[in-house]
Amino acid sequence: MELDQITQQSATELRKARRIVVKLGSSLVREAGTGESTNRLESLVRSIVSLKSEGRQIVLVSSGAISLGSAKLGLPKVRLADLVLRQACAAVGQSLLMHFYENLFNHHGVKIAQLLLTEDDFTNRQRYSNLRRTMERLLKLGVVPIVNENDTVSTVELESFDTSGRRVFSDNDRLSALIMSKLEAQALVILSNVDGLLLSNGEGPVIPFVTEISAELRTLASGPSVDGRGGMVTKLQAAEIAMRAGGIAVIANGRTPDVLDQIFAGEKIGTTFLSENRIGGKRRWIKYSANLCGKLIINPGAQKAILEKKASLLSSGVVSVQGQFKALDVISIVDHHGREFARGIVNYPSHEAELMIATSPMSNSRNHSKARVLVTRNNLVLND
Repeated sequence: MELDQITQQSATELRKARRIVVKLGSSLVREAGTGESTNRLESLVRSIVSLKSEGRQIVLVSSGAISLGSAKLGLPKVRLADLVLRQACAAVGQSLLMHFYENLFNHHGVKIAQLLLTEDDFTNRQRYSNLRRTMERLLKLGVVPIVNENDTVSTVELESFDTSGRRVFSDNDRLSALIMSKLEAQALVILSNVDGLLLSNGEGPVIPFVTEISAELRTLASGPSVDGRGGMVTKLQAAEIAMRAGGIAVIANGRTPDVLDQIFAGEKIGTTFLSENRIGGKRRWIKYSANLCGKLIINPGAQKAILEKKASLLSSGVVSVQGQFKALDVISIVDHHGREFARGIVNYPSHEAELMIATSPMSNSRNHSKARVLVTRNNLVLND
C-alpha cells in the first residue's frame, strides 16, 4: 500500500475501533503512584472514560505493581535481581495499583474489575474459554477490566530466557497483545515513556507506520527500560501479534497530552502497525500460546507430509516425545534438526504418545492402520 493509503486506512480503523486494549507501562504508573505526575494518569483515565462514553469497550492492561511495591517498601528505584523479592514487591504493589485506579475511575462513576492472569490461563483451552466469557460479561456490564500478570505466583513474565540462555525479564506487552487477539479487539495501544519506534538507538525520528516486522526493525529495538521489564523488543512482539490478528497497534508516549484522544481521532502520533493478514481465532490461540507444554520430534517423512500434503501428524511419524503434557495442550512440533516448524493441539497426553510411538509401524511402511493421529491438521499451525 502507498503511504497515503496506509495513513487513511489506519486513521479510519482507529476511529471505527469498538473494542480496544490499552497498556500502560510501569514508568507512567510509578510516577503517578509516587505523586510525581498524578495529573498525567488522571488525564489518561479521563480519556479512557471518554472513549467508553462513545460506545467503545476498553480493557486496561497495567504494569506498575512491582514498581509501586518497591517504592512502598523503600527499596531503590533499580531493577530487582532477586526473583522472590520481585514477587514480594508485586504482592505489596498490586493492592496499591488497584486502589489508585479505583479512586481515579470512581471520580467518573465507572466501575472496574481486577484480573490477575498466569500463562496457564492462555495455554489451557478450558481456562482460556472461561476467561473470555468472564471478560465478555464484564464488558457488557460496562465495567473496565484492569489486567496484570499475576507476578506473585507466576514467574513467566518475571523470569524468562533469551536465545543464548541468559536470564531476561519480560513485560505486560505480550500479555496485552494476547488479550487483544483473543478478545478479537480491533486496536491495541501501548503507552510508555518513548515516542514510538525510533530510527536509530532511541535517537532518530519516529517511524510513523510499519506494515511488516522485519529483521531490520528488530535490530532497532532497545533493551529493557529502567522501571519496567520490557523494552522495544517486547513492544514489537506485541505489535506483531496484533497485526497477525488482523488488528491495528500503536506505540506512543503516554506523557504526550491527550495522547489517547489524538490516536482515536486518527491523528498521526507514535508508530502505527497495520497489516492486511489475519489469523483465525483458534489458530491465533495455538500460534501465540503463552506456554508450550512439550515437544514432538518428528522424522523427515512426516515433516514433508505436513508441509506439502497438509497432513495430520501420525504417531508413526514421531521420533520422540519431550516434556509432559495433557490432551488438548499446545505443543511444539520439531524437525529432526531440533527446529520448531509448527505448533498444534495434541490429542493425547505425553505418556500415551510415548507408548504409541513405541508400538507404531515404521513411518516408511505403507501400513498405517495402527498409527494414531496425535495432532489433527485443523489443530496445527505452521510457523512463518
